Amino acid sequence: MPILKSIALNDYTQLLVWKITETFDELFSSVALKDVSLARVENMKAEGHQKGFLSVRRLLMEAGYTDFDLYYDEFGKPHLKDDRHISISHSHDYSVIVVSDVNIGADLEILKDKTLKLAPRYMDISHLENLSQEDKLIKATVIWGIKEAVFKVKNVIGISFKDHIFENDFDLSDKNCTVELRVDNSVEYLDILFDFIENYVFVCAFEKK
Repeated sequence: MPILKSIALNDYTQLLVWKITETFDELFSSVALKDVSLARVENMKAEGHQKGFLSVRRLLMEAGYTDFDLYYDEFGKPHLKDDRHISISHSHDYSVIVVSDVNIGADLEILKDKTLKLAPRYMDISHLENLSQEDKLIKATVIWGIKEAVFKVKNVIGISFKDHIFENDFDLSDKNCTVELRVDNSVEYLDILFDFIENYVFVCAFEKK
């Protein structure tokens, strides 16, 4: 299937979404990979991970890049050679990339009951009060995605989702909120956008310009 969505999140950030319906061979034959990427694909045991990796390379092509324009730093954070910022996420049948002029972190999460069961470990559960069971699951998933996205922006070892990343409360209809990252005796503020793709939650965190 061709690219599902290409959306301008703001004037300087583009989201691209791919729904994976192709076979491994179809995806593999449609991209050019550098040697290190080819080795990564060959070492992946699950075909789902292989297809996610390859679909991200297809999204790179849709954004005007190739696998040869992408590299990873020592912390595993992806970068583009032209110094624009990129964030990548894959979950089951979907892959997303976000390309921006500012440092961003993107996360894609499928809705699953386990995320809600684990909520006390990573969030302020008072933010789930007075919601239906369905909305509790959705909001807990958004908040998990927020924590993941913020971590991708900062990419600092030792950040605790519950102790260092604090989302300001929001309604699901808002599709945005702000976050405080409190670490090393300092406070940093990030902007959050979120949306829904079928039974998935997409979240993007933006470092303040």
